[in-house]
Amino acid sequence: MNAPAARPQALPRDHYRVFRAIGTRWMDNDIYGHVNNVVYYSWFDTAVNAWLIEQGALDIHAGAVIGLVIETQCNYFAPLAFPQTVEAGLRVAHLGKSSVRYEVGLFAQGDPSAAACGHFVHVYVDRETRRPVPLPDRLRETLQTLL
Repeated sequence: MNAPAARPQALPRDHYRVFRAIGTRWMDNDIYGHVNNVVYYSWFDTAVNAWLIEQGALDIHAGAVIGLVIETQCNYFAPLAFPQTVEAGLRVAHLGKSSVRYEVGLFAQGDPSAAACGHFVHVYVDRETRRPVPLPDRLRETLQTLL
């Protein structure tokens, strides 16, 4: 019989390379008084794509290469709620030929431990054919700073 998997743990800020502040919105809260779980995935997308765009590594309007999410996962440790500011920590856990595994930690502003930790995987594809392509040099160089 296999041993049970280790229970996920909230990670500290120093696990992540860059941070982005994200304001919660009134509509993010659900009937239970905290941010609904689906919003966390939107924050993952926001943190990663905004950083890539700001670094000049991704042109979402005219670039020949786009990233498609093929896997995502999140563990929740503490509630977040409007009107908090969330700080999304970002790092790259794996950099492949055409794919990237991002890890994202979501922190209440100033908190030392993540309220949620997760990941998602982008496969970069040709915009027209939607077939995987090697990461463009500029994108690869930018992502390497987050390893």
